[in-house]
Amino acid sequence: MLRTHTCGELNIKNIGETIKLSGWIQKSRDLGGMTFIDIRDRYGITQLVFNMETNSGLCGKARKLGREFVISVSGKVKERSNKNKKIPTGEIEIIVEKFDILNKSKIPPFTIEDETDGGEELRMKYRYLDLRRNPVRKNLELRHKMALEVRKYLDSQKFIEIETPVLIKSTPEGARDFVVPSRMNPGQFYALPQSPQTFKQLLMIGGYDRYYQIVKCFRDEDLRADRQPEFTQIDCEMAFVEQNDVLNTFEKMIKHLFKVVKNIELDDFIRISYNTAMKFYGSDKPDIRFDMKFVELNDVTQGKGFKVFDDAELVVGINASECADYSRKQLDKLTDFVRKPQVGANGLIYVKYNLDGTFKSSVDKFFNEGDLKKWAEKFDAKPGDLLLILAGEKEKTQKALCELRLEMGNKLDLRDTNKFCPLWITDFPLLEWNEESKRYHAMHHPFTSPKKEDIDMLSTDPGNVRANAYDIVINGIEIGGGSIRIHDRELQKEMFTALGFTEEEAQAQFGFLMNAFEYGAPPHGGIAFGFDRLVALFGGSDSIRDYIAFPKNNAGRDVMIDSPSTISAEQLKELKLKITE
Repeated sequence: MLRTHTCGELNIKNIGETIKLSGWIQKSRDLGGMTFIDIRDRYGITQLVFNMETNSGLCGKARKLGREFVISVSGKVKERSNKNKKIPTGEIEIIVEKFDILNKSKIPPFTIEDETDGGEELRMKYRYLDLRRNPVRKNLELRHKMALEVRKYLDSQKFIEIETPVLIKSTPEGARDFVVPSRMNPGQFYALPQSPQTFKQLLMIGGYDRYYQIVKCFRDEDLRADRQPEFTQIDCEMAFVEQNDVLNTFEKMIKHLFKVVKNIELDDFIRISYNTAMKFYGSDKPDIRFDMKFVELNDVTQGKGFKVFDDAELVVGINASECADYSRKQLDKLTDFVRKPQVGANGLIYVKYNLDGTFKSSVDKFFNEGDLKKWAEKFDAKPGDLLLILAGEKEKTQKALCELRLEMGNKLDLRDTNKFCPLWITDFPLLEWNEESKRYHAMHHPFTSPKKEDIDMLSTDPGNVRANAYDIVINGIEIGGGSIRIHDRELQKEMFTALGFTEEEAQAQFGFLMNAFEYGAPPHGGIAFGFDRLVALFGGSDSIRDYIAFPKNNAGRDVMIDSPSTISAEQLKELKLKITE
């Protein structure tokens, strides 16, 4: 054995023992006749001591060691005179009697420390070095622990983990597929799965009534901090269930994770409909750690000769409590914020409800004190509050006010990172109209069941059909979503018709599933959680890259292995492919 202990486990109880450690050199300090070296592995750091007086030759060799050299040492555990209470091994040190260099190291391109001097792109290029840093190690340990607890919980609920294929068939719905050419079937392609959706439904038909998989999925889409071209899902499906059964099962799973991993007891999750979420928060993933709900004002603002309000489909605002003392400069900054292209509002109307009970607004020319008082009553405002109002086309205005609400939440420190407020969003629209393709697309996917009471509208009024679907949101982050599935061939056929599929197209793409429905498909439903996103939430980060061992950058590239890359002419020839400009 190259070690008897790890670098993080020795303590005062081991004094006098002869031990052997192996690891990387974190740092070295020469102090007169003594040399101190910190040796590190993934378990911790231990201080090594070389004494010039007792062994000058050994000490001289130690002084030639560099950072990140891999060494193996043997020696005796001794109590430290200057203890370091910050680390578990801080009460002891090792008096080295012998050491071997297992491998030398070049000088690293950045410091292997908690607070490194390396930028993200440099650390991604040398990710194998970045993995040695404590923050990265802790992130991956958190990921491991959460995966373990997910498996424990689902196993306790009689779920069985089953692997599904990675090389599957491309489908036209959803995001872009990554495709893989088939050498043995020239001109034909596999697709990498965006999710195991159809396979888990087939497992329900096959009698495996509780399935799960922690599975890699792939989407060829534009990237941001919480997206990667390959990502991991906790994919689950249940047979003989209704919506409440799924929600209750997986609410308990999330509660279990918070209790075991973070020692936080969560209350029962709030449930609100999609329409309610949009009406009061302008988002289907609202952050409910703070209030500041939307208040619609059409009935008290229109017909007064103010064109901005009179022409608007929606006049809506929020109450920023105790912010009436905002200066003109602060209000101008908020106006600039809502006018940013990514927010999209044309301007901002404000009303100050002064402490003396008077009002001051940016529309005093059009509205008197009596009008503004009616507005304040709609908001349940009190003296000292600031009303912020937007107007325009409904969806655009809701989106812009949502961004303003979150901005005010940040400014007022209302988005506490140590507070967790989960909720379920239900009753999504089943379909959404796409102006470019001039047809309806599935809001989730084409296998989502309509609400029973809305099925009759599928052929007559598809835009108003509600889905038997649900998302779970925590602190404004969607961490999972699912639905009760269609399990009847005729209803599935009707759904494909509503989506603009011909009977031939539906059969070509999904005939295998339609055929399976004819052999006793049970009622079933499920959910998939974004595992990377869930781990990042637990770790307190906005970026999922911090919790993936080998992530891609924002351009979808792995800069460490330089991928994607070209392939040889011989490979292209085998695949019957040609690269054209």
